[in-house]
Amino acid sequence: MHEFSICRSILREVERAARQHNARAVTKIHLQLGPLATITADQLQQTLPLVSAGSIAADAALVTELLPFRVRCDACQAETETNPGLPVCGNCGAADVVPLSGDELLLTSVEFSS
Repeated sequence: MHEFSICRSILREVERAARQHNARAVTKIHLQLGPLATITADQLQQTLPLVSAGSIAADAALVTELLPFRVRCDACQAETETNPGLPVCGNCGAADVVPLSGDELLLTSVEFSS
């Protein structure tokens, strides 16, 4: 299950940040997640507590921010948000678009107690 390897990678980065800040515990983990990421917010909420059990982040709250799917239109050059299931330009409706964002999985911040 790829969710476990993704959550282990997140936990490694969180633990590294905690060591750098001499933290006693991690209280919150903030992630940004695009609609095309290989894991969903629900999967993260279910898997991260299992992976972090017994670690410095065992009791950390997970805060996920869902990011939009953004494209640039080849026809009108507009950059707009659109539905990843039906990617069309939000400005002119053309289907000839180039993805700009949407597959992100970013660790944006970690909150600690010391």
